[in-house]
Amino acid sequence: MKTIAFIQARVGSTRLRGKVLLKIKNRTVIEVFLKRLSKSKLLNEIVVLIPNSKENDFLDFKVNSYGFKTFRGSENNVLDRFYKASLKFKPQNIVRVTSDNPLVYYKIVDKVISLFKKKKIDYLSNNLFPSFPAGLDVEIFSQKALKIAWKFAKKKYDKEHVTPYLKQSASIKKFNLKNKINLSKVRMTLDTKRDFRKIKKIFEFYHPDIFFGTNKILKLKKILNL
Repeated sequence: MKTIAFIQARVGSTRLRGKVLLKIKNRTVIEVFLKRLSKSKLLNEIVVLIPNSKENDFLDFKVNSYGFKTFRGSENNVLDRFYKASLKFKPQNIVRVTSDNPLVYYKIVDKVISLFKKKKIDYLSNNLFPSFPAGLDVEIFSQKALKIAWKFAKKKYDKEHVTPYLKQSASIKKFNLKNKINLSKVRMTLDTKRDFRKIKKIFEFYHPDIFFGTNKILKLKKILNL
């Protein structure tokens, strides 16, 4: 079964504009993110879903220059962007990760994919009941489930955030991957300048290695008091 990661990305973030194009050493955040994700052994493909507005043209160009495919769609209706991308690339399963999570770890992604296939369900994530650090969120759902959400989700919030309808619907079979230790209060996502300074320090410490795992990040957070 074809499993594709759909990565939503844009430059128009309200809190930290252009955050995915900020530089860590000589690489942009999104380049580091995509290279880390490409270590996955269970993903067949990675596609970056970008709004079709002109301000995102440069982001589209940069992602293509890194060797990854892109898809352009609705800026505000991200659910529609995902569904239209699924019609083009035809995955059976879709992994959703956002590009402002450059520390997401490919082994967690593969664990989510493997468990999803074993469970034979419609939706699985590690954030239905958060226990992983914020910024290591991974979701996977079937194309069939995505079509249901696209067809029946009516709220603006549901369309902006893609999966709320799937999480709430009683007809969708779902499962939550729980971490061994509750680390949900640990912040590893990129949303503010302060977040960027922390993430940059982590990558600079382990440079030139960009594929370090979650345990090394947690260890470094204690060392550097991040």
